[in-house]
Amino acid sequence: MILRYSPTSPYVRKVSVVISELGLSEQIELIATDPWNPETDLAVQNPLGKVPTLITDSGQVLFDSHVICEYLDGLHCGPRLFPSEPKARIQALQLEALGDGVLDAAVLAFIEAQRRPEAHRWAVWASRQRAAIERSLAWLTEHMDLLGGQLHMGHLTVGCALGYLDFRLADLNWPEQYPGLADWCVEFSGRESMRETIPPD
Repeated sequence: MILRYSPTSPYVRKVSVVISELGLSEQIELIATDPWNPETDLAVQNPLGKVPTLITDSGQVLFDSHVICEYLDGLHCGPRLFPSEPKARIQALQLEALGDGVLDAAVLAFIEAQRRPEAHRWAVWASRQRAAIERSLAWLTEHMDLLGGQLHMGHLTVGCALGYLDFRLADLNWPEQYPGLADWCVEFSGRESMRETIPPD
């Protein structure tokens, strides 16, 4: 299999954490890809022009991170990151959706502040994204019980989302406002899969 990736993409990190957790690293060739490069051929394989993009051994092209992660979860014989039991599956998917939503908002806020020309930045839009992040962190703090139990995709996604906030939006200083969630993040970030996938500065 081939994974087209960018080392700073939080969605790539999500997939990379799954690869590590499932012990699939030796089965996947990594190809660094800059989706912002106008000369990249990424869109030939993925019409969205985004990473991560996975090319399976049969040549099938998979995107986005959720689809790739669920595909990879079907390639091993251990406990599933996407539970099969309906109630547990919905809980995992809901937590994954929240983590993905935090990532989406954080990426948009970062792009607005760092990539858009200053004259065209929209403060209201950036504030809206940050407000969504704050509400999500508050929700997680109120539902810390969901962060326990058998490891699943929701846990991994939330872990990657919190790590991305530290990486790109450190000025939020969220650990001071949500110390219980911060303690969980510190412990979860000690997993080998999380340590291996820390994005470069």
